[in-house]
Amino acid sequence: MNRNPLPAGGQPAGGNRILVVLLVPLFMSLMSVSVVNVALPAIEDGLGASPADIQWVLAGYALAFGVVLVAAGRAGDLWGRKPIFIAGILFFTVGSLAAGLAVDPLMLNLSRVVTGLGSGLLNPQIIGIIQNVFHGRARGRAYGFFGTIVGLGVAIGPTLGGVIIGALGPEWGWRITFLINVPFGVLSAVLAVAWLHPPARDRAAEARRTLGALDPVGMVLLAAAVVFVMLPFILPGTWLLLAPAVVLLAAWWRWEQRMKARYPVTGRAPMVDPMLFRIPSFSYSTVTTSFLLGAMPGLWAVQAIVTQQGLGLSALAAGLTSLPPAVAIMVLSPWIGQHVHRRGPLFVVLGGVLAMIAVVLGMVAFHQIAAGAWPYWTLAACLFLFGPGQALLMTSTQVLTMHEVPLHAAGAAGGVSQTAQRVLTAIGLAAVTGAFYASLAASGTDGDRPDAASAGSAVAVAHGEAADAALLVVLGLLAVTLAAGVLDYLRRRRNGTLVLED
Repeated sequence: MNRNPLPAGGQPAGGNRILVVLLVPLFMSLMSVSVVNVALPAIEDGLGASPADIQWVLAGYALAFGVVLVAAGRAGDLWGRKPIFIAGILFFTVGSLAAGLAVDPLMLNLSRVVTGLGSGLLNPQIIGIIQNVFHGRARGRAYGFFGTIVGLGVAIGPTLGGVIIGALGPEWGWRITFLINVPFGVLSAVLAVAWLHPPARDRAAEARRTLGALDPVGMVLLAAAVVFVMLPFILPGTWLLLAPAVVLLAAWWRWEQRMKARYPVTGRAPMVDPMLFRIPSFSYSTVTTSFLLGAMPGLWAVQAIVTQQGLGLSALAAGLTSLPPAVAIMVLSPWIGQHVHRRGPLFVVLGGVLAMIAVVLGMVAFHQIAAGAWPYWTLAACLFLFGPGQALLMTSTQVLTMHEVPLHAAGAAGGVSQTAQRVLTAIGLAAVTGAFYASLAASGTDGDRPDAASAGSAVAVAHGEAADAALLVVLGLLAVTLAAGVLDYLRRRRNGTLVLED
């Protein structure tokens, strides 16, 4: 993506400008996942939306995002990442504009699908461009900023949504949470045109860049499998779809193996090379990141519910609780990126430990605050360690995931990794909130009026106990994250590869 030679350290000329172009759309796409959670009550009132409509505000975006990731990454590998990245920005911007101007639930949900498609198109290109443009320490630094933006995008969304709705009121507040993306999207597209430069054209490779090279059969099989896997965890009553999901995944894997075996004859490569999963660093780190992102949204969703419905506090208070961890992510991630090549595997283990400690402290805080024994601000203090833990995990695993992946497969690999993250996010969010609501229903207080909520009340105590049940699920997901990190650390220590080669 850059024609200029690399100076020492692997930082290309104009590298900082490239990072700005890449990370602003990344921030917008991830923030659009979390900012909507705070705005849902205002959307429901403003558009007269039904519970099913509200479910699709989240589900439409998540499904469209997850379905196109791998195909978009492969398309970027084949036909160039710049045009697909710009197309993704434009889809995202148009979808955000239409969502902010929606006059009914149908228009809003269709707009969210378009926005999700844009996110799915642009996200794999970011990883592919970083892999192609940055090298050595500069790549670690770039992924440090990548980790910063991932953390901020998820964590700052509720805070920003609470501030906007509190300042502008419910009706205009929820609309601005979408419309705020429009000027940044337009600016990002203009800067991408000006600042991203494609590599020298490979005329021989261009002859192979046909629709068949994209592996349309593999693309359709995987897209259908992802939809059938995610839907049961997004929409209640669709569990039977898991059976065809297994069949479709098996058929996709068989097809990709067949494409790989026939490649010497046909010259057509599979959309995802099965050999990718035999790269230990890719497999371990994908598991680590995916289960972290399965745990994180559920944690903050439960925190927002307990704060507003269990304790009777505002959306702004719920959002501000996630601010200290977000600040920690912003401060620490660049430093971690600078040192990840020497200590990355150790950072992953340390991050997993800190995240689990934060959740245990959060369980204690929920119980004590609900009972009226602790002030509310102690929850933010107890959950603070989740920020450093997430910074260590996200920044390090981004480098480790892609470290041994060939450059020509970077886009597809990024798509596979991010698809796993989207699927685990859906599964984790369903599992965590499911445990929360099951516990709340067992308490018999789930139908009580919100104005009865206050610290020490029966409503608050029941919400605190439900939060503890939900956070046990979060701990289970984080245990998988930590286990994968420990196994990779031990493997690297045995092989003498704890320090990454530039």
